[in-house]
Amino acid sequence: MMKLKFWGVRGSIPSPGPDTVKYGGNTSCLELRFHNSERVMIIDAGSGMRSLGDSMISKNPKNDRLKADVFLTHTHLDHILGLPFFAPIYNSQTILKIYGPVTCEEALLKDVIGGQFSYRYFPVRQNELAANIEYIDLKEGQYDLGDGIQLTAKYMNHPLLSLGYRIECCGKIICTAYDTEPFYNVFSTDPAGTSYDELLASEGALVAREENQRMVEFFDGADLLIHDGQYTLAEYECGKKGWGHSPIEYVVDAARRASVKRLAICHHDPLRTDSQIDELSEIYCSREVSGNMETFFAREGMQVELF
Repeated sequence: MMKLKFWGVRGSIPSPGPDTVKYGGNTSCLELRFHNSERVMIIDAGSGMRSLGDSMISKNPKNDRLKADVFLTHTHLDHILGLPFFAPIYNSQTILKIYGPVTCEEALLKDVIGGQFSYRYFPVRQNELAANIEYIDLKEGQYDLGDGIQLTAKYMNHPLLSLGYRIECCGKIICTAYDTEPFYNVFSTDPAGTSYDELLASEGALVAREENQRMVEFFDGADLLIHDGQYTLAEYECGKKGWGHSPIEYVVDAARRASVKRLAICHHDPLRTDSQIDELSEIYCSREVSGNMETFFAREGMQVELF
């Protein structure tokens, strides 16, 4: 069995207020636990990580050792800003392994994350943290995490290098695809355009199709797919293409083609109100759109168990 809890499902920036109470205003943070194991896996360190840390401390009154594996999808601010407020990092009994994608920059993951812990931005410096923290740079590939947990990391389509995760354990599969959009042809397809090149246009279209098919294969047979769905198709096509976030219609279609059993749409637009998400839910969670696949919009505090 795998059990997970959403501690933050909002995209781009925290958006607290009376209009976001139902689905929550905290940015991405997911807690994952496994049957017959003390392993704790945390995916992304958005602002929701603060409440997760407080919960972990409150459940550990004897101050026993805390261990967790943190998998960052990428290092944009909304996915890491919760780490300085994660109470366990100030406890000497905490052991953290923080995994994240290798970027094209020269800085290592430790340096990128550690940039938050400087007096310019935060009163505590990285070398003052009490926890034992190990930083591990990840590339696309397959990893054995022990305890029967298999991880596959897949590059997403986002302005900054981002990873999706496929986690397999206990005969169940969870996939995450935060901050990504469909791959598309970046070359001009207009023969009348000055930058048009027939070969590049053809190759670009082929690569986009192949990469989108690889995404479907990455999701194949997942018991739960948690996918960025920040925009509707109309919104995406009206100036949002290239921003690195997916239209909901594409997400539902890709999930159905991959025979996904349950789809959780997340990374909600910070301007999206509860009532607006409810309206989207009426449309996209219907049998007419999702077929036999269970589709829902993730809510902060929601728990899901996979038996």
